Amino acid sequence: MKKSYSVLFFSSIITSVAILFSACKKLNESTELGGGLIPPVDNINTFETYLDVITDNKLFLDTTKVYFNDNLGIGHISNDPEFGATHADAYFNISSSFYPFYPFFNKDSVIVDSVVLSLSYNTFYGDTNSSQTIRVFEIAQNAGFNDTSLYKYDQADFPLTGGQLGSKTFQVKNFKDSIYHIRKGDGDSSKLANVIRIPLPNQLGTRLVGYDTSNSSNGGYRNDSIFKTLFRGFAIKADNSGNALAYFSAADINKTKLVVYFQVTNNGIKDTTHAEFYHQTYGQANIVKRTAANGWASYLANGLPNDDKVYLQSLPGSYASLKIPALDTFKNAVIHRAELVINPLRSTQDGIFIQPLGLFLDRINNSADTAFTFDVDMDVQASGADFTYNYTSFGGSLKSDSTYRFNLSKYVQDIITLKKLNQTLRLFAPVRAFVFSTRFNRLSQMYIANQPAYGRVVLAGGNYAVTGQRLRLRVIYSKL
Repeated sequence: MKKSYSVLFFSSIITSVAILFSACKKLNESTELGGGLIPPVDNINTFETYLDVITDNKLFLDTTKVYFNDNLGIGHISNDPEFGATHADAYFNISSSFYPFYPFFNKDSVIVDSVVLSLSYNTFYGDTNSSQTIRVFEIAQNAGFNDTSLYKYDQADFPLTGGQLGSKTFQVKNFKDSIYHIRKGDGDSSKLANVIRIPLPNQLGTRLVGYDTSNSSNGGYRNDSIFKTLFRGFAIKADNSGNALAYFSAADINKTKLVVYFQVTNNGIKDTTHAEFYHQTYGQANIVKRTAANGWASYLANGLPNDDKVYLQSLPGSYASLKIPALDTFKNAVIHRAELVINPLRSTQDGIFIQPLGLFLDRINNSADTAFTFDVDMDVQASGADFTYNYTSFGGSLKSDSTYRFNLSKYVQDIITLKKLNQTLRLFAPVRAFVFSTRFNRLSQMYIANQPAYGRVVLAGGNYAVTGQRLRLRVIYSKL
């Protein structure tokens, strides 16, 4: 009889587990219980509940700085029907690749054929059918632009000198098409893709030919410091028209370069060749200006503490503050799973102005001057000076059920059992997030994306009319 009872009991356990997992599947949510967290005792009842989240739209005062390898956004979005306008200009310096040698071989015999600035195109955001016009200028020597400062995305425009050097009008959808470039002078051709080429005046080439290798104010080819006192760099500015941003890599020396094609007589032999100048040192800026309008502007200014919609625009842009008051009174329990469930809403032209590459979640202290990681839930690791985290288990990417989810199981458990502080959470779409890890006891950065102002999304907030779509905290737990 005892043996028969054991078999029956084991069978009932299997049946109960099957019913439990069947019930979970009926929720149509792609998460499983943390089986390793369930205590190995009889008569454990597992419950599911949803906790309300108070959501508030905020303007993000971004302090992120542009790094050497970041993609630079250039262009103009005239009117996103949900968020308003965006404008982006880029600045970067160039250097000779010949220091301390003269790159034009024989100064007295040089004849400049043409000058071309090439930009390496990476991707776009917005309407690919819209036409964009970008214009090239020279950065003024007194602009304060240098290769020792890292500039924020809200940096003020740098002063320019002289007139326009060149311009190009294009549609970003055409950049993936390979084009033949026939070089003036020798007729040589090359096939290029994902490159925009902007002709510049020959006078710029003649000016570069005029520098020398002496240790003087004209010795631009003696070293890079002198060169930058003679030519500070380029400003690439977009017209206030179009409806897209194009992203270029200034650090891609294979495609981004200033090329001077010239004829020269060297050792009695006439030759047609070229000299190239690259972006090889720090000294880049990407100024992105947002003009809030439409739904985003309305929600920023409505003064309500709990918004029914959340407007997230990739930085520089917006964030949402999230508060979960019910965690303060949640009775002691074993938390098997706690996750924020976030539902995107259909919005006007969301097929053109697509969602961000990824969302990020951190938590802030009462003075809002420090953001913290979720060390265990994120599986934070140190990678040199930076932090990395397991975004697959923690969350941030759009899932197959068209939701975003963030795993906060350990964070919620600590609030309930250890009475740790129930902090305000911050949801946003950064390029980089600067956060403090208590595990490593230091502040550092996490990389989320590599281009600014890419993507936007409207989410159901904590007060959304359809309860089942609200931004909520789903908790699966066992009572103690």
